[in-house]
Amino acid sequence: MATTLSSSSTVPALEQTPVGARFGEHDARQTMRNALIVTRREVRDSFRDWRIMGPIFVLTLVFPVLAQNATGLFIHFFEGAGAAPLIDNFLPLLPMIVGFFPISISLVIALETFVGEKERRSLEPLLSTPLTNTELYVGKTLAAMLPPLLASYLGITIYVGGLIFGTQQWRPEITLIVQIVALTTAQALVMVTGAVVVSSQTTSTRAANLLASFIVIPISLLVMLESFIMITNNGYVLWYIVIGLFIADIVLFSTGARIFNREELLGRQMDEINLSWVGRTVNKNFRGGAHNIADWYRLSVFPAVRQLRTPAIFVSVCMIGIFIGGFAIAQLRPDLQLPTSTSDHAKTASSFQSMFQLVGAQSHSVPAAVLQNVRVLVGATLLSVFSFGVLGVIISMVPFGVLGFLLGQPALAQFGIGAYVAAVLPHQLIQVPAVVLATAAALRLGAVVTHPSPDSTVGESWLKALADVAKVGVGVVLPLLIVAGIIEVYITPIFVRLAAGG
Repeated sequence: MATTLSSSSTVPALEQTPVGARFGEHDARQTMRNALIVTRREVRDSFRDWRIMGPIFVLTLVFPVLAQNATGLFIHFFEGAGAAPLIDNFLPLLPMIVGFFPISISLVIALETFVGEKERRSLEPLLSTPLTNTELYVGKTLAAMLPPLLASYLGITIYVGGLIFGTQQWRPEITLIVQIVALTTAQALVMVTGAVVVSSQTTSTRAANLLASFIVIPISLLVMLESFIMITNNGYVLWYIVIGLFIADIVLFSTGARIFNREELLGRQMDEINLSWVGRTVNKNFRGGAHNIADWYRLSVFPAVRQLRTPAIFVSVCMIGIFIGGFAIAQLRPDLQLPTSTSDHAKTASSFQSMFQLVGAQSHSVPAAVLQNVRVLVGATLLSVFSFGVLGVIISMVPFGVLGFLLGQPALAQFGIGAYVAAVLPHQLIQVPAVVLATAAALRLGAVVTHPSPDSTVGESWLKALADVAKVGVGVVLPLLIVAGIIEVYITPIFVRLAAGG
């Protein structure tokens, strides 16, 4: 019989204390000791459930064997096609895929961490224990991580062992094996911590499984990118991906611990899509109580812009950093420098023109210039939602890296620095602030789930941030982009001709 929580139970009394304060009451050692009690209980129950663990470990044992047979077929194909040198680049791919396969299957354990127990009516007795939210969350998360990691390590060991002692006689470098294990571990932690966050914020296993697609699909695309990087023999880039994944894992873990609340988990009975409430919330925060355009800017737009001060500073620093980085690469990498000889003058001019087109400096009409910038910023905003704002910042930074790369080209001396300034500076004086504001709003939209407002739910905080994105975009960014487009199309060419002496 399930335990009923009353208003006089110890759980609500514990929940009056914020997470940060509870960390002050319990030192890290005591917190981990209490969390491991939950972890041991969860792991023991998971290994007892043969309906879950049986298929996972059977597939973990079978898939490496299938991968070894596929490896033999690919090796014969490469040798027959005269591409034997590519075999060494191909062999590390399947260990990474073999490690990823059991993680994606074992994700069901993490997805059922909280919501599964709620559906089975076994969650209330656990939540009635005198454990803090943090201890419960940490214990549950650690328990959800162990089975996927064990299955992944087992699959990698079987597959790599088969290659080393089998007919292939593969002798990989220790660094490569460490890299594959690090990638697998980082991906597993990101997927599991993300799934635990989903499980703690949904009310049914069905909803959790549907939301899991927002975890599996990005990681699957990342595995494809890693495969391409490995095939092109640029393995050093994978270390940066490992660092990024571990940072994402820390963000997800801290986010889950911050927003986890046992009272909300027990009290939430149904996930409901209330479109009218969503519309009212966004409209209310978009208008800000204004009745005319002047009041809208004064009461709604400008306060939203002021809230973007910190993310705007961060975005500006990133853009300056990548600009300097592009300049340094052009100076330090002779293999990436454009030709400087007089005979290649036409080729050099064509290369500069194509690069300026990349950063949007060669639009032939105002609508085209504005549409290009709007399309990039909207895409960056959408990607920010799925990446805590990171991808939005990266996409907005790329043109500034190209501009720095152009400025660092020794071949630019043939044209003079004046031509560069004339082609870039006039419209960028207006366009850069617009890009910084739009990217800062997108960053805040993506990161708001990691630190929601204390007086709002995660959904309400996100809708308020979405309204801020809309009003800053419509009220400030779009007008600036229109002005920048007019300058780019009608004024910048005049400065370019003057600088070129034409």
